Amino acid sequence: MELVALVILLALVEYQFFSFKVGMARGKYDIKAPAITGHEVFDRYYRVHMNTLEQLIVFIPAILVFAYFGDPTYAAGLGAFFLVGRIMYFVSYVNDPAKRGAGFIIGWIPTVLLILAGLVSVVMQIVG
Repeated sequence: MELVALVILLALVEYQFFSFKVGMARGKYDIKAPAITGHEVFDRYYRVHMNTLEQLIVFIPAILVFAYFGDPTYAAGLGAFFLVGRIMYFVSYVNDPAKRGAGFIIGWIPTVLLILAGLVSVVMQIVG
């Protein structure tokens, strides 16, 4: 479970980094709080940040369930792909939103696999 905890903490560090980049973009592009739009590049940083939050809501419970009822090493491995996908998503979305697809898919597929593997693992525990 230590690897799973590490992956989750790295996902939170990654999210905090995206948050920091939103704040920096807010200052650079003079977007006054509470505005959440106002400059195309700021909007890109903001969307990456919010999309990552949306993904974390699913990713964290999924990795925990599969790690607990299934295999923590595989869970951590899938989680590592999630982290890489989020970095790719961040870089591509900020540079050219039209090219964000690969990063999104590389981060999304592990989450789907974690959900499915967690579901199978829980059902296997129930039926014995």
